[in-house]
Amino acid sequence: MSIRLSSGKEIPIEMHKARMVQKISLIPVDERLKAIGEAGYNTFLLKTKDIFLDMLTDSGVNAMSDNQFAAMIKTDDAYAGSMTFYEFAAAVEDVLGYKYVMNTHQGRAAEHLLAKVFIKPSDVVPTNYHFTTTRAHIELAGAQVLEIYYDEALKTESINPFKGNMDPQKLKNVIKKYGKDKVAFVRMEATTNLIGGQPFSMENMSEIRQICNENALMLVLDGSLICENAYLISQREKGYENKTVAEIVKEMCGMVDLFYMSGRKNTSVRGGMIATNNKELFDKIRPWLPVYEGFYTYGGMSMREVGAMAVGVREMVDPSVAGCSVEQIKYFVNRLKETGIPVVTPPGGLACHLDAMKFLPHIPQSQYPAGALAAALYIASGIRSMERGTISVDRNKEGKETMAD
Repeated sequence: MSIRLSSGKEIPIEMHKARMVQKISLIPVDERLKAIGEAGYNTFLLKTKDIFLDMLTDSGVNAMSDNQFAAMIKTDDAYAGSMTFYEFAAAVEDVLGYKYVMNTHQGRAAEHLLAKVFIKPSDVVPTNYHFTTTRAHIELAGAQVLEIYYDEALKTESINPFKGNMDPQKLKNVIKKYGKDKVAFVRMEATTNLIGGQPFSMENMSEIRQICNENALMLVLDGSLICENAYLISQREKGYENKTVAEIVKEMCGMVDLFYMSGRKNTSVRGGMIATNNKELFDKIRPWLPVYEGFYTYGGMSMREVGAMAVGVREMVDPSVAGCSVEQIKYFVNRLKETGIPVVTPPGGLACHLDAMKFLPHIPQSQYPAGALAAALYIASGIRSMERGTISVDRNKEGKETMAD
């Protein structure tokens, strides 16, 4: 949440307190130069002992609540039939509205199962924007990812509040071009990770749902950051300003046939899930779970993590939790804008994204300006950030580099 000072200025505050600390270090700049050089100027390859503040990602390394740690201690530890799993399933039904759920060890494991079951060679998967592992699983299954966003989505400076929207007309064109039998499913991501954590609107989701209904297509939601998307809807979309994050999340989930997520973000747990109200879809996936993940009631996760996830699912729709990172990102983006630093706008639900090509206009894209900027930030400050540019993009079928959008 944010508070307004007597001057009128708003600042974000975190509605929790820390009861444990972990020591960090800030090594001298000459040691940082050596460390980044040994890492090939790739911040992913830095060792944590050489890092001051690690801003690479929150995925799987975020703090957990006291209630989650308590649940981990009280876990019913069993290979099969653990009551902890049924507590988790009850939380999913209460918060997301799904009767059928299975755990996976993380989000990309869920993607693997969906690709295994629903995608055939030469299929296409339309999406508002891809995530790296999503594209990999789809292409490994012999299919093609089609990104059908509005043109403004890739404009780094914008006032469009919903740059994560899928273009309905482009979706209709895809169905007409390839035929609905070749569309494995339609995928929406909340929020769009690789273009600044930009949300989609409920109005847009309703339009996409209608098109899927008209063509008997399955709509799949990657809800890894569903609560940030819901919070931004409550802040930006007319008609939703008086709805709670919990109400918006349940409405979003009710629009899709299949839901999956990495629990490493919103629920602060090292795991994932697939959920649905369609038993036929559930039964198609379920036999593959023991093959790739684990038995039905743990799905590759420790029962301690399943217990923590049961709590995390309930806690993630608390507005002080869902809005925490969103408000921090908004504050940071606006402060950087004030100093003239080029950032992706409007602020999204994932992180503050710098526009490296504008920040370093003298470096051609073929020489990785985003990677260079991340390395330079580390050298200057000891802070580890990450590149989301050409280095993160796969090579094409000929093995040649593809420039990032």
